[in-house]
Amino acid sequence: MTKQQGKKRKFRTSHLTSTLSMSLVLFLVGMVCLLLFVARDLGVQMRENINLSVVLEDEITDTYRQRIQKYFEAAPFTKSVVFVSKEEALKEHVESMGENPEDFLGYNPLKASFEVKLKAEYANSDSVEVIESKLKTFDDINRVAYQKDMVNLVNDNVTRISLVLLGIAAVLLILSMALINNTVRLSIYANRFLINTMKLVGATSWFVRKPYIARGVINGIIAAVISLIMLGVMVYYILSNFGLSIYSVNPVSAFYVSLIVILTGILLTALSSYMAVGRYLKMSRNDMYFV
Repeated sequence: MTKQQGKKRKFRTSHLTSTLSMSLVLFLVGMVCLLLFVARDLGVQMRENINLSVVLEDEITDTYRQRIQKYFEAAPFTKSVVFVSKEEALKEHVESMGENPEDFLGYNPLKASFEVKLKAEYANSDSVEVIESKLKTFDDINRVAYQKDMVNLVNDNVTRISLVLLGIAAVLLILSMALINNTVRLSIYANRFLINTMKLVGATSWFVRKPYIARGVINGIIAAVISLIMLGVMVYYILSNFGLSIYSVNPVSAFYVSLIVILTGILLTALSSYMAVGRYLKMSRNDMYFV
């Protein structure tokens, strides 16, 4: 093997090693971002499953009941609304409790109601209290029932989990910046004398930096694609083991995670290449022997 072939092989090995190193870092970034989006999506689902029961008086007319229903359907806080008649409420009670109160009372004591599911941004105690105060202005509404403790518990847990994941994401982003920067600097280190020679023959800083930045961006894209493939395999493995469909993952969230990983790979490698080349442009040739 000639000396030139040995150098080429060494360069390819170094290039492959740096790309794989970056892909592993980006994989961790993508995993934490995915957890953040999954936590957000689960929080939205949990909030939108909180039920607001608007209990109606027995004397309410069909016209007024329809008026209240139209109000709910047009309200900005409504995710969905279902009317439950007295008969349906009694049937549900018998199915869940196993006893019919009509048998010993002689009449149906349950009242008709609207079961309202709120949009996620309105599923908090302050918003529910405002909604409740508005509903009290309607006639023939007996009461508004909701699980206040459950609302607070869901919001507190979602907020706590989100803050923990954001903290992890911030730490991981700083570590990924440092690791990718070191990886890029090591890959450019072997070319420090070539960079210095180009500077001595009159090449501009941008002319010297451009090929290294372009190579860094390509490496970043390749590393991002590898990390996304690894992330996809991991998600598929987890979903298949839990018997879940791939459609359980929100496609919008998957798109944003992919975009974050790709942009992180491009921006960090481009910035690191720019700074690493700039470092050697500022050095004298003698100093490069001691780096």
